[in-house]
Amino acid sequence: MKTIGLLGGMSWESTVTYYTRINEIVNQKLGGLHSAKIKLASVDFEEIEKCQVANEWEKSGEILGKEALQLEQAGADFLVICTNTMHKVAPQIADYLSIPILHIADATIAELQEEGIKKVALLGTKYTMTQDFYKQKIIESEIEVWIPTEEDIETVNQIIFDELCHGKILSESKAKFIAVIEQAVKAGAEGVILGCTEIGLLIQQMDVTIPVFDTTEIHSQKAVEQALAE
Repeated sequence: MKTIGLLGGMSWESTVTYYTRINEIVNQKLGGLHSAKIKLASVDFEEIEKCQVANEWEKSGEILGKEALQLEQAGADFLVICTNTMHKVAPQIADYLSIPILHIADATIAELQEEGIKKVALLGTKYTMTQDFYKQKIIESEIEVWIPTEEDIETVNQIIFDELCHGKILSESKAKFIAVIEQAVKAGAEGVILGCTEIGLLIQQMDVTIPVFDTTEIHSQKAVEQALAE
């Protein structure tokens, strides 16, 4: 079994889900008392979020790159960045490493293609929804991307940072997310990417009529596949 390097803390709420799901999936596949071999680095999200707001992406990439290098030095065979948004600096993080990064967008695209999705709604932080580092990968795989209106982008972003990152799960916020997804369905979206690792705390498949692609779950599944591959 390969050792998975988890670069987490962005937020710790979703990192808990990664740790739990990866271990559960390994145990389901191998049985007995098997669990995953994991090295975990958990950063102070306040520091990273301030970099996001100040548009200091290079600084955040440097912080995360140094943490990732420590994971490699501790014996990780590959890296999983436990957040969608900070994949913006994945190329910078990769410069610190000789081990591969399992990219969350690549893992998600593979799932979309398997399901034959041609148009997908993308929900996440405002950075993930509006900037090209994530969307462009999906578009280049010949899948059309729908994003919400500017007003709804702000609403989704606010719920993520002010509520989900603090572990607050509010029914009125779930209703707002479902309303946005319903707009996506009207616009022809055949599926919805929960493109922020915390959204899966709020929205599940039973809440909506189109397939849900929970990036935390997909990323965790792919991490186990890579860890157990010959």
